[in-house]
Amino acid sequence: MRLRGTLSQRLSLVFAVLLLACCGASAWLQLQASGRHEQEVTQRLSAGLAAHIAASNPILGESGALDRAEVHALFDKLMAVNPSVEVYLLAPDGRIEAQAAPPGHLKLDRVDLAPIHRLLGGADLPVLGDDPRAQGVRKVFSAAPLKIDGRDAGYVYVVLSGEEREALVANVAAGSVLRTMLWSIALVALLGLLAGLAAFHLITRPLRRLTSAVRQFDSEGSAALESGVPTLGDAGQGGGDEIATLRDAFAQMTRRIAGQWRELRTQDQQRRELFANISHDLRTPLTSLHGYLETLLMKSDTLAPAERRHYLEIALGQSRKVGRLAQELFELARLEYGVVKPEKERFALADLVQDVFQKFELAAEARRQRLVADIPPGLPVVTADLGLIERVLTNLLDNAIRHTPEGGEIAVVLRADGEGVAVEVSDTGPGIPGELRQSLFTRPLFSSSTGRGGGLGLVIVQRILQLHGSDIRLQQRAEKGAVFCFALR
Repeated sequence: MRLRGTLSQRLSLVFAVLLLACCGASAWLQLQASGRHEQEVTQRLSAGLAAHIAASNPILGESGALDRAEVHALFDKLMAVNPSVEVYLLAPDGRIEAQAAPPGHLKLDRVDLAPIHRLLGGADLPVLGDDPRAQGVRKVFSAAPLKIDGRDAGYVYVVLSGEEREALVANVAAGSVLRTMLWSIALVALLGLLAGLAAFHLITRPLRRLTSAVRQFDSEGSAALESGVPTLGDAGQGGGDEIATLRDAFAQMTRRIAGQWRELRTQDQQRRELFANISHDLRTPLTSLHGYLETLLMKSDTLAPAERRHYLEIALGQSRKVGRLAQELFELARLEYGVVKPEKERFALADLVQDVFQKFELAAEARRQRLVADIPPGLPVVTADLGLIERVLTNLLDNAIRHTPEGGEIAVVLRADGEGVAVEVSDTGPGIPGELRQSLFTRPLFSSSTGRGGGLGLVIVQRILQLHGSDIRLQQRAEKGAVFCFALR
């Protein structure tokens, strides 16, 4: 059966049941111990009673034989003087020879002799023997051998807790002792229950706070995550018990979930802006391409060959922009969703820089720009994906060449950085506007003041370097131009 109610209520109920069970068991054990103590005291005090009766002259007649009438009269007198005892005369085989029980009260005609032998042999008290007036009941007794003319004639057997005494004890117990014991148990149980309820209330208070915080998360959902971690009392201050450990673990979990939720919201916002900017970047060249193609179609018969060629070159240039943006978008999607896995190898970064320079020599010469490589000797090799790092350098140099005016300079500086190499790519262009710097590597932006955009190229560079455990940063400097720095190991 499953218990219902709060944890505190269930603990209190279980505690109350256990407390009552313990009180009942304690009372039973006390009664048993008290009874055995009383039996031992009674048996010790009356140890010589049977021997005294056995030595009494009235038992034996003038001829030295057993006088049953005298025995019955003696037993009656003894039981009248001390109603708590019952006296019996036993044959050597345990059969009852004489007794003074009222008619119909005798239930046994024979007494087990084993307890008598144990008592006479000095066994530990109390020793319990048969009660002839109650079948199957054993009581403390006193016993002594009876000898006539030097021969064994049986035993004097005295039950020390007779019927009258048992009836009186039962009435007294029912009237006062039992009532006192029950009141004592009730008082102890009540005090223990009150103490237990107070203790459970204090112990489960952190659990109630934790439950309230969980319910807040359940009811408020994302609003709870946005508002931060619910109040959990002393959460985060440590503690030695399991409840404190659970409280701290929940607080840490909520902080982590709240941080992840904020990160997801930021990423979602960045993705929305990415799509918005990509749509803008696609719409401009597509509109231009559509306009020039429409002009060529409408004026195909009136345009001179030079004009037609001019329009076609513009349309082709816009088509290249759309194709490049689509390729970058596809590449970024593969990086975002984990399709690209770096295949790392060891290589010299200086050799890779020289190879990338050769790709841009003609473009730089056409714009009368200088490509400068500052590479000191003895640089350590790096472990990275050669193709992806080449893509990083290509994107950075392409941006630098496109945004540096004629006659400018683009420089790549390599420096030893511990066991790796630090890379710096700089140009002498107008630099990165302040409005673009904060989100330069997370979304493509467009500056209305300079016409320079962050582009998807820098976003791709950031994702590639993150796959290599590195990061790229924009370094501030007083003169014009942009300086991008990252490191590889």
